[in-house]
Amino acid sequence: MFPLVDRIESGASEDSMATQRLTKQNAAMISAAVALRADRNADALLLLLDGSTDWKRISELTEANENVVIVAVDTIEDLDGAAEAGLKPLALNKEKAPLLERLQEALLEAAADELIKTNGEVVAVYSGFQQGRLDSISHLQLDERMRRFTVRDLQTLESSVPLKTIKAVVDLASQIGREGREGKAVGTMFVVGDHRRVLEHASDSGADPFRGYNKKHRNILDPKVQEDAKEIAQLDGAFVVTSDGIIERSRQMLEVSHEDLKMTKGLGSRHWAAAAITRKTKAVSVVVSQSTGTVRLYQNGFLILQIVPMDKAIKWQEFAFEPPPQSADEN
Repeated sequence: MFPLVDRIESGASEDSMATQRLTKQNAAMISAAVALRADRNADALLLLLDGSTDWKRISELTEANENVVIVAVDTIEDLDGAAEAGLKPLALNKEKAPLLERLQEALLEAAADELIKTNGEVVAVYSGFQQGRLDSISHLQLDERMRRFTVRDLQTLESSVPLKTIKAVVDLASQIGREGREGKAVGTMFVVGDHRRVLEHASDSGADPFRGYNKKHRNILDPKVQEDAKEIAQLDGAFVVTSDGIIERSRQMLEVSHEDLKMTKGLGSRHWAAAAITRKTKAVSVVVSQSTGTVRLYQNGFLILQIVPMDKAIKWQEFAFEPPPQSADEN
């Protein structure tokens, strides 16, 4: 994923807590990270936290008015007041995810929002062993493969589909391509917009798990619906999504002629169908390659954008660690 240039660890944790207490230990770790960022001339400081905290004090400790300081937590509610304090807030929606996945998601979101350069350097501080007590600092050299589709990329599409819908589908497709499901690679397709005409060229490939649910439970902008879609993506067939983000059908087989299409050699039938349906309709197709995890966008029968995922295999340096005794200031 990205090489570790420097890593500093110390400490253990108490019981998990709803908020991130700004103890002497946590403040000291943040100050150490600030010093490392300055020494390395890194592009940004990332604080991966377990909940809300004293954002004003964090801003003072990190000199946020002069530096890019990103604060990442799991829920948007815990970020209340962070932006007003001069910090760059990120909501991860990864509460039960492992540390590495949360850190990776924070870096990806920061790069997608253009808070950091995709080939830049970041100093990150986080709770490496238990919740609540900051104990680890990493100096990270990022890679161009960190790049996600950005709003700027998607604005090049001349489509009647709202930008937020396409971005939500692309982000979901990127997650599927990067993560797969239950350790297995997954390939799938989303056809977005002009859904009535798309369905004229589609037929069921099996029972549709979304059939019968109201629109609220089929809205692809909802994180819970996205998780459901990840499960269904393991099954055959495409998702047909309306312009406003409602999954109209899933598990659809597209029946459309491929004649006169010009495609890159080596792409499978899913990509041919994706390109062909966008030539017959005003839809945009988003395809995840099962073999590589690459995400491709098709419009008017042509490949418009593509993104290659970062390395899927993530390795973290192993080391021995014995927690020091609890200090009085942690009580």
